[in-house]
Amino acid sequence: MALKGYSVLKGRPINNRLATGKSPHYQVLVSENGTLHRIAINVRSQDGSEVEFLVRSRFEHPITERLRALDIGLHPARSKPDGIALDYIRENLMQPWELKPLPSSAAGPDNDLNEKIDAYVQRAMADEDAMIYAFGQTWGPERNKADQYFGFKPGAGIHDIHMNQGNPPGPFASDNGVYQDGGLVFEFPHEQQWVAVFLKFQSQSWHSDDQSADPNVPADPAHPKLPHTPVDRDGIPPLGVPDGLVRIVAAYVNDTKSPERETVTLLNTADVAVDLTGWLIKDKLKHAMPLSGSIEAGATKVVQIQKPTELSNKGGIITLLDARGVKVHGVSYTRDQARQPGRTIPFQS
Repeated sequence: MALKGYSVLKGRPINNRLATGKSPHYQVLVSENGTLHRIAINVRSQDGSEVEFLVRSRFEHPITERLRALDIGLHPARSKPDGIALDYIRENLMQPWELKPLPSSAAGPDNDLNEKIDAYVQRAMADEDAMIYAFGQTWGPERNKADQYFGFKPGAGIHDIHMNQGNPPGPFASDNGVYQDGGLVFEFPHEQQWVAVFLKFQSQSWHSDDQSADPNVPADPAHPKLPHTPVDRDGIPPLGVPDGLVRIVAAYVNDTKSPERETVTLLNTADVAVDLTGWLIKDKLKHAMPLSGSIEAGATKVVQIQKPTELSNKGGIITLLDARGVKVHGVSYTRDQARQPGRTIPFQS
């Protein structure tokens, strides 16, 4: 199935409540030119597992340009690529090993989810031009019912502010869907800064099916690092640990010559050669280009992009899949990064 009412809320944060209780959520009151909404942000899973957390203090991704263009208010988001919907996996918002488990509350400064989220909410409330964007599932308006935290009528808001795919069989499996992940994004226009907050439960698999969004590789909270990952006889990493074995480290997007020659540079971090037969590179519209040959241990390989796959000068994403169709690595770049012609864009992760 999928979430019902998946949307993006853009507005001004004007009040907040720290998470407390057995099923804690951090609460934010948001004004849409006077119309009020509440954002409910999970900081602990109901199954008892810790939430994995990532803050991008300098968030750079093609989606920010589309978000800036939105009017203040609630916007239904179609579950499709190259729109305003989030998908942690398919939009290459992060690498899985960047997500770190943190407790919802702990003694000491800046070491739990409450404090980390609160720092950016407080900063946005203090800046009258700052905006918050909340991605998730809407509820309400609840006629003749006041909001239980902030008392406004009718109660309405947005929740499921976390990854909404890769849930194992059980009570949350029906929430699985592609291009419907939750998250928080803050825009601070005076500093020309975007900040993103992403949340994932440890029980959720990083890899999910492109149609059902059900797990196609079991969840692995340890996120093993892979320079010495063994491979099978075909040079393909085991299905459970493909992440980062071969990485995208650079892309030549804006060529000055005609016909344009776009390239992607791959790095093999393993200590053995990897056969790339059957592997794919996908662009932001999911056009796929097959790979062939092999890449030696510790070596790089420059791959020339062939139509219909293309690297847009307006910003895009590049995804690498192994022969089983499992995502190995992915990166994104913005219009600004692609603006300068004749330069290769480097990627760090």
